[in-house]
Amino acid sequence: MAHSPRRPTSGKERAEALFKAATTKPEAPKTKTNVIPTGKEQVSLRIDRDVLEHFQDDGPGWQDRINAALRVAAGLE
Repeated sequence: MAHSPRRPTSGKERAEALFKAATTKPEAPKTKTNVIPTGKEQVSLRIDRDVLEHFQDDGPGWQDRINAALRVAAGLE
């Protein structure tokens, strides 16, 4: 059986409990990292020709390589 926390009984314990409640930072909800995207969006994007050629030079998959580079730049990887 789990016991509930002891309730403060003295004035000092009540004051300490109130101080702790007022100064304790609430826990942030845990977030997942490296979540697999749920889908992709088709967008129109203007980029410099030399940047596009850099990614296209390695052949098919250039759009995925641009997406991977953008994820790194955005701090998502």
